[in-house]
Amino acid sequence: MLEDKVFLTQTDTTIGFVSQNADKLTAIKQRPPHKHYITAVNSLQTLKRFSRVPTLYKNKVRRSEKTTFIMPNGHSYRVIKDKHHLLLLNRLKWVYTTSANLSGKNYDETFAKEMVDIIIEPLQSNTQASKIYKLGRYSIKRIR
Repeated sequence: MLEDKVFLTQTDTTIGFVSQNADKLTAIKQRPPHKHYITAVNSLQTLKRFSRVPTLYKNKVRRSEKTTFIMPNGHSYRVIKDKHHLLLLNRLKWVYTTSANLSGKNYDETFAKEMVDIIIEPLQSNTQASKIYKLGRYSIKRIR
């Protein structure tokens, strides 16, 4: 039921679109279909279902907040610790997350509210985007 909906919500970093349906997000954002979305997960246990974290970086992944990790398999994940965002994530376990704007454009509240199925209030202002690290088996590189 909720798995096919697109939500507009305050994520841990910014106002964003959240859904388990990547095709709907791609259509809304008018984004190239080959680009991956960040998968937000509610716990490390859920993260284990998707990817294996290299042993050297398990503590960094566990302790990091507002940080996205690109795993060796090429997919990106962020473990959410923000209480407000976890209220939704605990029901869904995982979601694709992206900023609430057209690809490459700034946030427009009217556009964002028209394109979603469910709006979760309160929507605060946009803040800084998450840090992104690319993890290899033996190396780590800061992307953003």
